[in-house]
Amino acid sequence: MLLLPSMLAIQKEMTVSIGPGNVDCFFETAKAGQTIDIEYQVIDGGHGDLDISFELAEVTGRTIFADYKKSDNIHRFPVPYDGEYKFCFDNSFSRANSKTVFFELIIEREGEQEDAAWSDIDLLEGLTPEEFYEMKVQDMEDAIKRVRNNLTKARQLQDMLRSHEARDRNMAEENYFKVNVWSFLQILVMLGVGTLQVLMVKSLFDVESRAYKLLTKL
Repeated sequence: MLLLPSMLAIQKEMTVSIGPGNVDCFFETAKAGQTIDIEYQVIDGGHGDLDISFELAEVTGRTIFADYKKSDNIHRFPVPYDGEYKFCFDNSFSRANSKTVFFELIIEREGEQEDAAWSDIDLLEGLTPEEFYEMKVQDMEDAIKRVRNNLTKARQLQDMLRSHEARDRNMAEENYFKVNVWSFLQILVMLGVGTLQVLMVKSLFDVESRAYKLLTKL
């Protein structure tokens, strides 16, 4: 949990694996007036599609958001009252492939004051009254908030770039696997056709072969 002036936020990031036919749910407590931001992305689909179903709901069961078989999405929800909120990743439609999902959850409240951060007068010991009043506390708060927001945005961008890179790498590996399998099947077909052609041509010169007798009857 990060505590800064005018900002109280909870930020969590996880990468989870959802097995075939499974539904994995997570719970987080939020208070009225806060905002829930959740962003998710499927970065690996095994040998299947990069998709997952998602649901954000209250513990009572009321569904707030629901996605069906999507690769990624972003949801923002203002919390109406205190309580636990549930978000689930549903891979029940897949019977063979696990899905790897990266998600980021942010719960924050703009404008919430953390009085303890600025109530310690001991931090200002040694200053003359003139210096004390010349200090622009509000400017310091604004500067800290700007730095904090910029660092948060930079971290979120780096996390998303990493998830995109992982997803692209998994897609490339999956395409490589498919190309190899398809090429192997084509080679087997070519070998089978070539062998059949050799046997057919050879049978034309063997009057005792069954193929020769069959061809002469036709």
